Amino acid sequence: MAANVAEITMRWREALEFDAQGPGRPPVVVDGNSVVAASPVELLLVAAATCTASDVVLILQKQRVALRGLEVQVQGTRRTEQPRRFLALHFVFTLTGDGADEGKARRAIDLSLEKYCSVVASLASDIRITYDVALR
Repeated sequence: MAANVAEITMRWREALEFDAQGPGRPPVVVDGNSVVAASPVELLLVAAATCTASDVVLILQKQRVALRGLEVQVQGTRRTEQPRRFLALHFVFTLTGDGADEGKARRAIDLSLEKYCSVVASLASDIRITYDVALR
């Protein structure tokens, strides 16, 4: 497979439960009813949070921050009518680390959300993206 192609295989289990996996990796359970596992919409938030967190970790390492902890919460506001797509995402980044300050954190987050995070870049361009930073 080409390096610029992503691929998963999804298999229906029962009801609205599915197994999804990338080649050679263990499956992730997805539940359209949000009973036994995360829903597809929740997994989109997981993808956005982990994508931007990966960028932030790498950027902070380049800034010589000795990161000890990173937590990202994401709240997505959706339309009430179908399709119930996201209208806004709000991230809360909580960082702990030697050398971490708000300026470095905001620089890393801005770079991720505006330039590097492929998940956020793949979302509709009219989704409002905001964030807060907390240092511990």
